[in-house]
Amino acid sequence: MTTGPNHPGDHARAAEDPAPTGEDLAALLARLLEETGDKTQKELAEAAGIKYPTLNAWMNRTRGTSRINPDDLRALGNVMRGWGVEVSPRTLFEAAGRPVPGPTDEERERRLLEIYRQLPSKGQRALIQSAEAMLAGARAS
Repeated sequence: MTTGPNHPGDHARAAEDPAPTGEDLAALLARLLEETGDKTQKELAEAAGIKYPTLNAWMNRTRGTSRINPDDLRALGNVMRGWGVEVSPRTLFEAAGRPVPGPTDEERERRLLEIYRQLPSKGQRALIQSAEAMLAGARAS
């Protein structure tokens, strides 16, 4: 099997999906860590609040990235930017094969939670199902 520069190893066993841009999360994080000069995976995991074995599995492509918590991707970006490495949230989300979420707005989040809490149980379930369907649609596009 022929492998590309951003996907070394046996693709049949890899848990990683390639990113549309061609650079998956493992390749992106490896490149960004090199740009820091002296930071390690372990330091990145600790600074981002991610368990080292989890980050290591993403970087070794033994764990897929399609279900990474968006907050973890944001944390990775914040740490990298804090270390002087430029990376946009869009770049991280695309490399992980995740839809790029809109910016967070505390007022909208507060309002959504307020509405959710006012709904009866059946309405809460319907709201969750609707939100999950919207997310699935965003992932598919």
